[in-house]
Amino acid sequence: MESVFSMAAITFWALCAAGIAWYASEVAKDVTYVTLADGRRQERSIPMVFKMLLPFVGNLDRLVSRPMFAKQVETADWMLVAAGFEGLLSGREFVALKILCPIVLGAAWTILIALLGAALPDSPFSSGFVPISLLGIALFYLQPMMWLRGALKKRHLAIMKALPFVLDILTLSVEAGMDFISALQRNCQSRKLDALNEELLRMTKEIQVGSSRKEALRNMAERVRQSDLRSVAFALIQADELGVSIGAILRIQSEQLRSRRFDRAEKLAHEAPTKMLGPLMLCIFPAVFIILLGPVLSQAMKGML
Repeated sequence: MESVFSMAAITFWALCAAGIAWYASEVAKDVTYVTLADGRRQERSIPMVFKMLLPFVGNLDRLVSRPMFAKQVETADWMLVAAGFEGLLSGREFVALKILCPIVLGAAWTILIALLGAALPDSPFSSGFVPISLLGIALFYLQPMMWLRGALKKRHLAIMKALPFVLDILTLSVEAGMDFISALQRNCQSRKLDALNEELLRMTKEIQVGSSRKEALRNMAERVRQSDLRSVAFALIQADELGVSIGAILRIQSEQLRSRRFDRAEKLAHEAPTKMLGPLMLCIFPAVFIILLGPVLSQAMKGML
């Protein structure tokens, strides 16, 4: 009788694993896109776990709509927009994913730890079942926000790297006689579609549909919230209000950005020796110790035997 129950349990878990594998393979085929300001679609990759759980986030809509989640939804909304995922994920969906990840993945993790503990009674999976399970659930809860912060940091870094070059192009175009909006449009058409180009494209579309240049610049600064781009936007807004030459402001901002970039590079270079100290202590010193003292210890062990 016991063997029948064992076979039934094995069959059940095998069917569950096969169903999850089939569902994951189907979800992996889906390609996720965001729609840009000019109507083009740009591919955006999100974690496989998000793709698998997105069909179920609607069940938590009433929960995440409560006032206790309002701050989290607002924060997630602006971070998703700044990271370039507007239209692909909403703040409510993201908060729902934060709730679903520890529940679904945490349950799978707990079952896996329990099975390993039963199969290996003397292993840490058996003696430390509760702390290992709680640690996994905590990591699954933190993973969505860690992913979003990483995506936002990556996009901000791409904007920071591209901005000085774009400002140089805009400066040359404006000083050659083009107006600022025409120079922006020419830049968007000639350069590859990167993070900065997407934001500039959206800004020009806002101006074309009736927004003032000052309003479009302010919207871009608040939407992206990248320090270098924000300083450039506010400098252009101030130049607009005071009637200062746009070309002169662009040249000054370009020089300042390059100076800041050089300062950041110097700071990272000074931090490199400190960051290398950990790997040096953990990897290189033990290796040198083994190479130098290995033969001596080997001879000593042979003498003792």
